[in-house]
Amino acid sequence: MEIKDPILVVDDEVEMRIAMSAALKKCGFPVELSHNAIDGLNKFKKKDYSLVITDMTMPKRSGIELLKDIKALKSEIPVVLITAYGTIDTALAAMKHGAFDYVQKPFDFDTFIFLIERALSYQAPPTLTQAAPESVKLAKKGKKGELRLKSSFKDIITQDEGMRNLMSVAKSIAKSKATVLIQAESGTGKELLARYIHNQSDRVEGPFVAVNCAALPENLLESELFGHRKGSFTGATADHRGKFEQAQGGTILLDEISEMPLSLQAKLLRVLQEMVVDRVGGSESIPIDLRVVATTNRDLMESVNQGHFREDLYFRLNVIPLALPPLRERKGDIRLLANYFIEKHAEINQIESPRVHEDVYKLLDHYNWRGNVRELENVMERALLLCGGQEIQVANLLMSPKAIQTQPAPQGSPVASTASELFTIKMGTPLAEIERQVIMQTLEYTEQNKTKTADILGISIRTLRNKLNEYKEGDD
Repeated sequence: MEIKDPILVVDDEVEMRIAMSAALKKCGFPVELSHNAIDGLNKFKKKDYSLVITDMTMPKRSGIELLKDIKALKSEIPVVLITAYGTIDTALAAMKHGAFDYVQKPFDFDTFIFLIERALSYQAPPTLTQAAPESVKLAKKGKKGELRLKSSFKDIITQDEGMRNLMSVAKSIAKSKATVLIQAESGTGKELLARYIHNQSDRVEGPFVAVNCAALPENLLESELFGHRKGSFTGATADHRGKFEQAQGGTILLDEISEMPLSLQAKLLRVLQEMVVDRVGGSESIPIDLRVVATTNRDLMESVNQGHFREDLYFRLNVIPLALPPLRERKGDIRLLANYFIEKHAEINQIESPRVHEDVYKLLDHYNWRGNVRELENVMERALLLCGGQEIQVANLLMSPKAIQTQPAPQGSPVASTASELFTIKMGTPLAEIERQVIMQTLEYTEQNKTKTADILGISIRTLRNKLNEYKEGDD
């Protein structure tokens, strides 16, 4: 479906704006973004739009207020509202003020695009509404298998079958009260999965409270988890509600549960069995009603065998075990995630999203990804900032060659010729110095062949010569 004017997306969450923008652009729709209702209205007054998509709950001015303003200016423009609070009241309020429709978070790709197609067709001439939109058909076919699930802060983005099955299981158990244990490597998105379970549960209106069990010393962790009474220890100048009490009616995430001291494990076991907490220095047990999700980057059963973790607590936590696969086992998601992170950080830094050289994708596929999705995001953000608005090249990645997988690359593969071109740079190094190091080390790699160096770096010979002259003058 071709549209003359762009779609305006208004949402205060960066991640949500990017997710909707990416989905719409992949179907061929032009998109413009706005971070709040005031900015969105200013854009709407200055330009024509085919459709407005706005979040319902935003600071300063709500989506309902923006809807009213738009209808007062151009009543024929359809407005779709996005809400995390899909009640009958909000739906009726949206329709009352002229909204075309509303969609409740989280939503999948097909549901979102189908709604947008309906909204755009509603205002299109009859001859167009009857035509089969070939571009949309192709876009849907091309996106088959991709799933976007919105958590509280970030997207879980995947087209991997194993991940899709995992998300299906997570959704099916979300409404139960059973304790969930997520075991996975660091950087795979354990907290995102925990938040997704919370958002899919009947406790979504309640709080989501996360506690990093590895970040606090033992004497503070007990008070932080269970609370304390005034005067129970030096510095306890007032009563304190612990994280379990703060999570009443919602979900508590016990992150890195394997780092919890044995002495506290026994107390946690009682909390899980009795669903009551005892504040430090308190005399009464306080009933609690919440969902417990625990995460760890270790094999908990191995910790049990080594005597570092209580066996009874392990079985109490391991009611529903979920294992997030490492990134190296979901290779089909690497390109998808890399593109998402480029677009995300391009918007954050208010720059255009550059093209990516195919050699970059091939190298990413052969990388070991010990830091998983978190490491991939860091690499793509760095490459975006170093490419200078040009096409992202292998040299912009600055990845350590030691992390390239040891299996030989196929004969003639660009990976075989580029693995040695990667460098390790200390974080905090000025960009100008990073550029200098990349150029000088590439020259060393090519044995001072300026033509090959320029080709590897994706710059002209003239630019390379100018840079070398600058460095020579700076050394004089």
